[in-house]
Amino acid sequence: MIRVLSALAALAFVAACDDVVVATAPTGTGPAPVVRDVPDELRTNQQSIRAFASAVQRVEPVAERECRSRTRGVDCDFKILVDDRPGAPSNAFQTLDDNGRPLIVFTQALINDARNEDELAFVLAHEAAHHVRGHIARQRENAAAGAVIFGGLATLTGADPEAAQRIGAQVGARTYSKDFELEADQLGTILTARAGYDPIKGSQFFNRIPDPGDRFLGTHPPNAQRLETVRRTAAGL
Repeated sequence: MIRVLSALAALAFVAACDDVVVATAPTGTGPAPVVRDVPDELRTNQQSIRAFASAVQRVEPVAERECRSRTRGVDCDFKILVDDRPGAPSNAFQTLDDNGRPLIVFTQALINDARNEDELAFVLAHEAAHHVRGHIARQRENAAAGAVIFGGLATLTGADPEAAQRIGAQVGARTYSKDFELEADQLGTILTARAGYDPIKGSQFFNRIPDPGDRFLGTHPPNAQRLETVRRTAAGL
């Protein structure tokens, strides 16, 4: 089921995905992305909305089946939300509600930016894969470990332990975030294919976003590495 949010509350420990800004030139510090000429099959808002609804209808049950087969004691009842606030950036992310139910949120801008249904399906499968692989819980564990380590170092050196714990939590949360993204790309490729979509076609979305490069403590791996993960996984299906 798709729910529309007019005002999206702040959600803690969002699984790994920062804002996705669609562009044909870099807007940040990374090198320019390689842009492929992907025909825009969704030329109107209505076409985009229908394609998104179709992708949800096909991908969600596949993701829930995969979640139940791979996990134990995990809520696999995905709830799909659309943030339609004017000015909200092109983005999608996965988080949990207060009861532990997995939420996947798309902004209307991202839905409009997608050029075909395969891209929408791939992004949806990627976000679902974050939950199946338990990335929020693992991110919390990394953050807690980082806070303990930095807090201990601060005590030994006489620095402010609270400030050190905050920094440590941030560093810990980012330590394996690139690995989490690649894991979600790999499983997302499988989910996309099992839902009847082309993951190679869907992953071309990466070619229209700024390449983060291989930054230290960056949250996302280079786009080329992500595309290669999708290609290699799809070849093995």
